[in-house]
Amino acid sequence: MSMYNAVLARNTENAPSDGGRSSQTVAFSHYNNLSAQLPIEPQSGKLAAGGVKEQAKQCFENIKAIVESIDHCMSDVVKITIFVKNIKDIEVIDEVYKTFFPVYVPARTVAAVAALPMDALVQVEALLSNGEGTIPNAPQAGDLIKLTNNTENAPTCPLSTQTVAFSHYNHLSAQLPIEAKSGKLVTGGVKEQAAQCFKNIKAILESIDVPFDDIVKLNIFLKNLSDTDTVNEVYRTFFPDSAIARAAAYVPARTVITASALPMNACIQVEAVVSHGDGTPPQAVEDRHGLIVEANNTDKAPKCPLSTQTVAFSHYNHLSAQLPLDPHTGAVVTGGVKEQTKQCLTNIKAIVESIGHVMDDVVKVNIFLKNISDINAMDEVYKEFFPGGIPARRIVGVADLPEQACIQIDAVVSNAEGTPPTTK
Repeated sequence: MSMYNAVLARNTENAPSDGGRSSQTVAFSHYNNLSAQLPIEPQSGKLAAGGVKEQAKQCFENIKAIVESIDHCMSDVVKITIFVKNIKDIEVIDEVYKTFFPVYVPARTVAAVAALPMDALVQVEALLSNGEGTIPNAPQAGDLIKLTNNTENAPTCPLSTQTVAFSHYNHLSAQLPIEAKSGKLVTGGVKEQAAQCFKNIKAILESIDVPFDDIVKLNIFLKNLSDTDTVNEVYRTFFPDSAIARAAAYVPARTVITASALPMNACIQVEAVVSHGDGTPPQAVEDRHGLIVEANNTDKAPKCPLSTQTVAFSHYNHLSAQLPLDPHTGAVVTGGVKEQTKQCLTNIKAIVESIGHVMDDVVKVNIFLKNISDINAMDEVYKEFFPGGIPARRIVGVADLPEQACIQIDAVVSNAEGTPPTTK
């Protein structure tokens, strides 16, 4: 990686440490990627006493401490993701949430999962803007601003913004299968619900004059993993969306996550990360095609016709979730969680190297475990690939994974060279 931009990992004693396995925040270019925060008191290293309200407060206090340690404030948060053990706890968590975001509300995703580390009731992670950028000894325009947008053509929520843009990305709140006019779940099953989620995303993008094919990464939360084939039927009707994308057979990077429950008892929820070619003011407005979306696949990692292994835009590469599949056979590798973790990370390494990068360029790792008690065994392998503990990290336990795997991992990777227009 060139030194035009540099990965900047930082930690503060005012927030919990996980013993060097990850960094509290990793900045690259115009974003700070924070590790998911558990309700751990930084002094004791133990869970905060009390119930979900106290735990939620501790999670947000930890985020605030990290944010302030790098000279930012909570209004610089672009996206919040909340994982809970019990979806019914959301109302209590929201009481706490409002005290940290009393006026401005970021994009947001909420989902219940099977388990969280340390048997916590809640875990919260944040994506933060980084106005000064990370060019060594040359701060970038510190006066970049966030652009928030809501449209009546998609469901609105007083606790979140439909999309928040900063620099060259739009981060969307997870879309439930809610009809914008009625505010109720669409009638029907998972097929109708999936279609409504994608329609909502499309309405949000159209409201900010961004085409659907500018989506670089999708995260699909499913209550029942067995619904995947049905959802894929719908997915194919939305991607590719344009003649140009169809000609290139472009599909975004993708991760499918099993949720134990979703808000409003929905079957599905979809969130999107979207390119933003014109950047955010006061940058000079760029040509919408001045930056390009770069999709890449390699034969050295498993391929899927419904997703691209990695999609780059501007200064980030977004990777599809990697299962422990042997790229030559397409089958899950033999062995337990250690062998499966190694295969997932080997696949990620192959993808990263195929685009001229190295594992030190990874800024964020998201880990999904079938059995949360496998964390220690997973970490034994993980530290072989990330001995310096640089990337920010999230770990959640899920009830099910594709191919009956024990583990699934996706990653966000820096892209120092950016994605300038192709030259002929």
